[in-house]
Amino acid sequence: MRGVLDQVHAAVEPMIGAGRVADYIPALSTVDPKRFGMAVATVDGETFGVGDYRQPFSVQSLAKVFAFALTLAVDGDRVWGRLGREASTQPFNSLVQLEQDLGIPRNPFLNAGALVTTDRLLTLTGDAAGALRTFLSTESGNTSVDTDLEVASSELAHVHRNAALAHLVASYGNLDNAVADVLDHYVRQCAIAMSCEDLAAAALFLARGGTGADGAALLDREATKRLNATMLVCGMYGGAGEFAYRVGLPAKSGVGGGIIAVVPNRCVVCVWSPGLDACGNSVAGVAALEAFTSITGWSVF
Repeated sequence: MRGVLDQVHAAVEPMIGAGRVADYIPALSTVDPKRFGMAVATVDGETFGVGDYRQPFSVQSLAKVFAFALTLAVDGDRVWGRLGREASTQPFNSLVQLEQDLGIPRNPFLNAGALVTTDRLLTLTGDAAGALRTFLSTESGNTSVDTDLEVASSELAHVHRNAALAHLVASYGNLDNAVADVLDHYVRQCAIAMSCEDLAAAALFLARGGTGADGAALLDREATKRLNATMLVCGMYGGAGEFAYRVGLPAKSGVGGGIIAVVPNRCVVCVWSPGLDACGNSVAGVAALEAFTSITGWSVF
């Protein structure tokens, strides 16, 4: 596997630094776009990495996968009654589609869908951000996982669009908690900092049929299958179809430059490179995952 990662790194090196960092969040605008890391965590307990794979970065929308999985684990399928599982043709922070759909987000990986998830997790646990940090620490084995307060403060100071989404959802009766509380927990979840190594380990339950780090069932196989399927269809925003065509794995991206991808029954791959394409996906990250699946022959197709 180390040889595979070295091949991937060499193949994508010309693309590292391409794209634009997420400059609409001031604290992320100064991240070096030439950083690159990639880690593979196998279901057998091995971890391999290349580049900056131990460098923490802002997980941003990668948090949506874990928060939704945790909500499913605590609440079962009930949360599906408050959001859909269809791909969106609009940007991840679109107000237009949300209004057309009467406050029901198309899927849990749009910002509006993640706000609904956070709202439900807040009701269930009393501390959505804290519950997610504990979950990520447990599954990754890294007890120092925490929110980057500088990034959280920067996001809260520029939270107007997400506030508009939350108020619109609330206007249709699809939030139970105060908008300000939901936004606070949502931002603190997105501002968690983790490395590729940590994230690959934390997401291994998705490759193990729902089995958590302690060997117990976090999700049943049916729920895990559905979550992976939703990632395949919706996890890469407007680039989901192109990603499925090029890579062929369930995956989720974040505007911090991270992508997690699941090879069922084999491994989880996490790649980080901050330069983003027009859809908000890492340019070098997508290329790295395409190279990885081409070299290994691993995909769900």
